Amino acid sequence: MTIHKEGYKTIAWTVLVFGIINLFSFYVLSLNFPVISWIIFIVTLVLLLFMISFFRVPKRMLTIKADSIIAPADGKVVVIEEIQEDEYFKDKRIQVSVFMSPLNVHLNRNPVSGNIMYSRYHKGKYLVAWHPKSSTENERHSVVYSCSGKEILVKQIAGAMAKRIVNYLQAGQKVEQTAEMGFIKLGSRVDLLLPLDTKIQVKIGDKVKGGVTVIANW
Repeated sequence: MTIHKEGYKTIAWTVLVFGIINLFSFYVLSLNFPVISWIIFIVTLVLLLFMISFFRVPKRMLTIKADSIIAPADGKVVVIEEIQEDEYFKDKRIQVSVFMSPLNVHLNRNPVSGNIMYSRYHKGKYLVAWHPKSSTENERHSVVYSCSGKEILVKQIAGAMAKRIVNYLQAGQKVEQTAEMGFIKLGSRVDLLLPLDTKIQVKIGDKVKGGVTVIANW
């Protein structure tokens, strides 16, 4: 396991705060209030370990399949439905949404290899990630991949806790399947907008792993 580069600064600040709080606790509280001092240490240690865990990048055997669309994120499948997509395609698409809890790995990966046709950040609200309107009203970053003559749209969507979306892709760029697409800080979701003839391989409630689980086949 490694730590993602997006976490270096956050973890450094967390370690600093952890050290300051516990030094204060040790010198001011530990003699007269040892129980309180231990509680402070345990709580702050748990928070520090959570922050380190949040930015973890576990070693995995990634799935490379030209005829498959691979999960761009860890999480739980919460939506599979046909919708009208009006941002880019202006037609009907199958939407597959993966909800990412704060405990999930938050590195996002390319679901396919191909060319980036569109990459755009949208300001927006911070509705809870499972809200039906979060896909169109929340802060988000949309990317369109062109692969083997077909196109898919992937949205990184901020939630009530997620306050920063990072995306590394630009229009005109050529990318490889399962390579890094970006990162979402704290819990949120990722939507895939797929052609109607795509064969979906997951169901609502399934837990998927980014870069590993096959979401659909062409």
